[in-house]
Amino acid sequence: MICITFMMSVMSTPAQRGRIGAHISWSRTIDRTARTEPGRRGFLARFEREVDPDGVLSEGERALRAEHARKAYMQKLALASAARRRKTARAAG
Repeated sequence: MICITFMMSVMSTPAQRGRIGAHISWSRTIDRTARTEPGRRGFLARFEREVDPDGVLSEGERALRAEHARKAYMQKLALASAARRRKTARAAG
């Protein structure tokens, strides 16, 4: 009988092993929100630094502007994604 760990190391790519590890890790995570909180905080802080690099705005104004900067960023991602899908669809047929 072949050990599954051995098969994984021999027959898979690093990317596949990484995905498997991520799934195992998430399957053992009890509080998903708490686990991702530092990342969410850092992501949102990026936009606050972008709109108020000198820290002169009030907290409310900075939060409002950061929210708009985040929405603009997401819209740019959506636009790029749609353009890529169109390009792929044209190439396919």
